Amino acid sequence: MEDNPAMKILATLPTYNEAGNIEPLITELLALDPRIHVLVVDDDSPDGTWRIVEKMASGEARVHLIHRTNERGRGTAGLAAFCYARDEGYDAAIEMDADYSHHPRFVVSLLEPVLDGKADIVVGSRLVEGGGEVGRHPARKLITLAANCYIRMLLRLPVRDCTTGFRVFSRSALKQIPWEQLRARGPEIVQEVLIAAQKAGLRIVERPITFEERREGQSTFNWRIMRNSLKFVWENRARGRG
Repeated sequence: MEDNPAMKILATLPTYNEAGNIEPLITELLALDPRIHVLVVDDDSPDGTWRIVEKMASGEARVHLIHRTNERGRGTAGLAAFCYARDEGYDAAIEMDADYSHHPRFVVSLLEPVLDGKADIVVGSRLVEGGGEVGRHPARKLITLAANCYIRMLLRLPVRDCTTGFRVFSRSALKQIPWEQLRARGPEIVQEVLIAAQKAGLRIVERPITFEERREGQSTFNWRIMRNSLKFVWENRARGRG
């Protein structure tokens, strides 16, 4: 990985009720590399996640917080984080979940192709050799496989894992993807970003990760969210965006 001390890297964490995970996760991310900053985009968590981050930020210049009180959703939180990374001049942005399903130990591997100039986007993939899932019910693994087959078939995306939100974006990708024009509000933002990246001709590669069940708290994922995401994919295909 390129050793440029002037380089700035931003790890982005959308959060809602992650008080049990957020402080150790931020601490681990900061310890990986002195160039890494952390941005938490919190949707006014009732459990006080944003208060924990606010306190950390008061004593650590590399921790940043966007505390949203009038807007919610994984999609808009992700967009806010990417726009922040672009506008603040970061050289790379890491997108990941805040529940330890995306473990910090994979961050360096995902960063390497971007920092070495070999890729514009690196996808942390469960579905390439060396990747996988642990601690999850077999039915969830089957859903992951089925959803990715459905998405790849409809949208013709050049990656195997189209539903992972563990990714790294180069400065070029942050500047070329039209974030303000994206319209997804839920987890389907993951696919919409891939569509935009493909249209922009950005170089996308996959690196293996192991997806793990969350450490603390409760997932906000449900069947309604999954249905809406799959519907969004079909609508994009119908519009010829795939």
